[in-house]
Amino acid sequence: MTNSCSNESFILYIMSCLNKQISSKFESCTGISQSRHDILYQLYQVDEISQTALQKEVNIDGAAITRHLKQLEATGMILRRKDPKDNRFTLVCLSDHGRKQIILYQAEKARFVTLMLKDFKEEERQELTDMLTRIQKNISQV
Repeated sequence: MTNSCSNESFILYIMSCLNKQISSKFESCTGISQSRHDILYQLYQVDEISQTALQKEVNIDGAAITRHLKQLEATGMILRRKDPKDNRFTLVCLSDHGRKQIILYQAEKARFVTLMLKDFKEEERQELTDMLTRIQKNISQV
């Protein structure tokens, strides 16, 4: 194996480790998983949305969105109801409790991101964003 391949494999390894580490640390710092945060934040942006549209917005598969919503409903964070215009669709919105919680989660997320990127200069942050965006685009084309 060449040095180039070793370096490329190491980049993939580091990114995989970072993914696991970020997920774990994010949840322990904020008190909620990134997926559930994304769901709540999307609901914070709208009054009400269909479960199908929400699933597409947060890019989560159907079974996962149903599981997350069921658990969020059980904790009083969201409300679900059948669409009166078409019973085949379920509408989802934040409860008052969920609306208060997402504001707190947003503050914790901001604190987490600040700690994660400490000692990075603004131009380094921009370069990192550019590189990660390119990687994301490349992966989407695989």
